[in-house]
Amino acid sequence: MIAKRIIPCLDVKNGRVVKGVNFQGLSDVSSPVELARYYSDCGADELVFYDITASAEGRALFTDILTETAATVFIPLTVGGGINTVEDFDRVLKCGADKVSVNSGAIRDPSLIRQAAERYGDQCVVLSVDAKRVDGTFHVFAKGGREDTGMDAIQWIRAGVQNGAGEIVLNSIDTDGVKGGFDLEMLQAVCEVVDVPVIASGGAGRAEHFVTLFETLPKVDAGLAASIFHFGEVSIPELKRTLASRGIPMRLV
Repeated sequence: MIAKRIIPCLDVKNGRVVKGVNFQGLSDVSSPVELARYYSDCGADELVFYDITASAEGRALFTDILTETAATVFIPLTVGGGINTVEDFDRVLKCGADKVSVNSGAIRDPSLIRQAAERYGDQCVVLSVDAKRVDGTFHVFAKGGREDTGMDAIQWIRAGVQNGAGEIVLNSIDTDGVKGGFDLEMLQAVCEVVDVPVIASGGAGRAEHFVTLFETLPKVDAGLAASIFHFGEVSIPELKRTLASRGIPMRLV
């Protein structure tokens, strides 16, 4: 059985890692370079690096801090933020990223997913979706969760995979930073319509939330979190040992 993955997320603003609640109220955490090195050394399976204000500010992703971060880690690195063209994919990959996460750029131009997949392969293209409940349905939000697109999130994800996205990161705005557990209902809806890896993001507050995630939704491939790892509330080595003890396949170091 394929091992489940534990993935810390670095939300980067102005060269620093930040974290908020429901995508709001951002506070400073640490240097992305130092934090990335720490996670690489302590057993994280992958790392996600988001330049969280690039799209909202209409600029390209900062590459200097990304290049330095990529040079410090020896685990797969997914990078997103301000990815609007195939050239942006190329630039980020040349900085050391293994996969590129696209969100608002794909909303503006859905053909970007297919273009990137044809050039770099499906495995390189990660569709990141910020979703929130609106009137009983899941809507796609753009610009770091600031703008309701009105699009149905499940239909959007299905179309993205059909166009060549090789992995989905589902960010539940409803549960982000609340630490009450992953959004199992939303994740279940996504798992029912795609056959590519699905990464759960938003809501982890303790180790048991990861146990519940993988036991309830065995089709979910990975759990992503930020603040509980950044602030030492959950240790990645201890979390992985807990999961392994519950029969959930893990890569242990």
